[in-house]
Amino acid sequence: MITLEGLKAICPRTKAGHLAIFVEPLNEAMSEFEINTPQREAAFIAQAAHETMGFVHLKEIGSGARYEGRADLGNDEPGEGVAMKGHGIFQLTGDKNFQAAGVALHGDRDWYRYNPELAAEPLEACRIAGWYWQSNGLNELADAQNFRKISIRINGGLNGYDDRVAYWDRAQEVLA
Repeated sequence: MITLEGLKAICPRTKAGHLAIFVEPLNEAMSEFEINTPQREAAFIAQAAHETMGFVHLKEIGSGARYEGRADLGNDEPGEGVAMKGHGIFQLTGDKNFQAAGVALHGDRDWYRYNPELAAEPLEACRIAGWYWQSNGLNELADAQNFRKISIRINGGLNGYDDRVAYWDRAQEVLA
C-alpha cells in the first residue's frame, strides 16, 4: 500500500494536495490487479510517475495529431488521434486501446471511446493502468526486477528511462 507520505517521497516535486487524490485510486487498482508486493508496487508507481510527470498530467501534452490515421492504434476515423491521444497514468492511446480497456473494465467497447476524458479521471486512470499491467504480464517482470522490459512494454521503447529509474529507486526505498 502506498501512503500520501510515500507518494510524496517518490514524487518530491509534486504538491501533496495534488498527490492526495491518487492514494486511494492507486491502492484500489493495485489490489484489484494483484500489484501486491513491494517490487510490483514500486515498478508500477514509478512507471505511472514518469508517464504523468509526477502525477501531474493525466493527458498527453501534445495535440495527438501524430496519431491520426495510425492503423496500429485503430485510428481510422478523422479526429481519433487527437481525441484518443494519451490519457491516464500510463497514457492509454488510440481507438483500439480505448476499446480494449472499455471491454475489459466495463464490458463496453465504447465506454472510454466516446468519452476519452473518463480515462483521465484518477480512479479510471489507475484501473486502466492496473488492467494493462496485469494483462501484459508486468507483475512477473516486476517479480524478476526486469524494470527495463517493463519500461519497453509501457512506452514501446526506453524514452525517459533514466527518469523512470530515478522514480523506481525512490519507490523501492519507500516501499521496502
